[in-house]
Formats: sequence, structure tokens, C-alpha cells
Amino acid sequence: MTMLVVGNWKLHGDWHSNAERLAALHGHGAVVPGVTLAVCVPMPYLQQAQQALQNGAVAWGAQDVSAHATGAYTGEVSAAMLKEFGARFAIVGHSERRQYHGESNETVAAKARAALAGGVVPIVCVGESLQQRQAQQTEAVVLAQLEPVLQALQQDAGRMVLAYEPIWAIGTGQTATAEQAQAVHAVLRARLQQDGASSVPVLYGGSVNPGNASALLAQPDIDGALVGGASLVAEDFLAIVQAAATPTGH
Repeated sequence: MTMLVVGNWKLHGDWHSNAERLAALHGHGAVVPGVTLAVCVPMPYLQQAQQALQNGAVAWGAQDVSAHATGAYTGEVSAAMLKEFGARFAIVGHSERRQYHGESNETVAAKARAALAGGVVPIVCVGESLQQRQAQQTEAVVLAQLEPVLQALQQDAGRMVLAYEPIWAIGTGQTATAEQAQAVHAVLRARLQQDGASSVPVLYGGSVNPGNASALLAQPDIDGALVGGASLVAEDFLAIVQAAATPTGH
């Protein structure tokens, strides 16, 4: 399976710094065999990403998408709108959206379905809190988050991307060990296989950096990375991409 490495810029960037980052990615993205590379940028910069990356090997996307195709939903952005700017991906269900915007599992499922209907690939995020991990609830939590998505997508489930992001490791500098991450990925893979969606890429996210990327990406059920802070530094992001190009476990 081709590895997938996606940068999530979150609420960072400006026109000048974006241009430098995008130029660095455009210049290197085409020479990384076996890896699909993408960046999910803030909505106002989708056109900038499109202009900088078109006709290259690096894809781009958004960090959210509306569950609605059209209507009186002030501030929402539909998948069709994203598609007009060439967006290939949209992150849905990131823990920050769940926490700060009250998105439920059902809302995330609806957004994933709307993304696919609009021609955009949803990157569906699941993950547990530190308290849930300590209570040994990790497996139950991530499966409960995944189930509504599988029900909503039905036969189209194989067209999504899944990302496991333990909440306690996002932006904290803490990272799940390779063994901890692999254990959860194996659970998710087994559930996907039950629906005939074993080809879905399952990414790991949560303080991925050049120092830990190789060990994580070498795990047999980890198919790439959803990268936060390190994606803002082109040199670090490209180092993670290189680690994905030479995983020992794939």
C-alpha cells in the first residue's frame, strides 16, 4: 500500500510563510516514491495552495467540511466548494473539532458522507483521552467513534481515510509508542475488514516528528501519518515523508 502523509496546518500561516512552505513541498513532493503527500490548509488559503501545488505531486485539502451540500448555514463550507479549489481531502472529526465545537460521532459521520458525495476524501479522526486510556477504554472509544461512519458510508467506506490520533498526544509532545499505536491500528484494521474496507489507509497522528516517524511508520498496520506542528517546518515534514518512503515493516 502506498503510504500517505498529510500535514494539518491548523490555525497557522500567512500568505508569505505559506508561499515558502508550499514552494518547498512542490519542489520535493514529486521525488518521493511510494508516498502520497498532502497538506490541509486553513480555508482562506485553499486557492493559494491550488496555485502553488497544481501540476505537481502534492495534494491539498481542508481541515473541515460541512455536513450540508447547500442551504442557510452561515459560515459553513461544502464539499463542492472545496472541490472547486482542487481539494482532494478534508479532515473530519479531529479531536479539536469534537472538543471545541461539540461535534458528535453522528455529526462526524454526516460530514464524512457529505465529503464523499461532493468528491472529496474524508480523513476521519478517532482517538481517546488520557483518562479513557488509563481506564483501558481505548478500544471501545475508537470503535464507537468509527461505527457511525461505517454505517453512514456503507459500501463507500473503502473510499475514506482513517486517522488514529490519541488526544493525549496531540500537540503535547507526548507520542504513543510504536507498539501502542500498532495495537490500536490493528483493532481498527480488523473492524474495517469486517466491512470489506481493509484497503482504507489508517494513519497515525499525535506529535509525529522526524525523531519518532521511522519507528511508527514501520508498524505493519500504520499506513502513514497525519502531522500537526512538524508540518509547519518544511524540513521536518519532508524528513517524515522520507521515513514513510522507507518503512521497514511494509
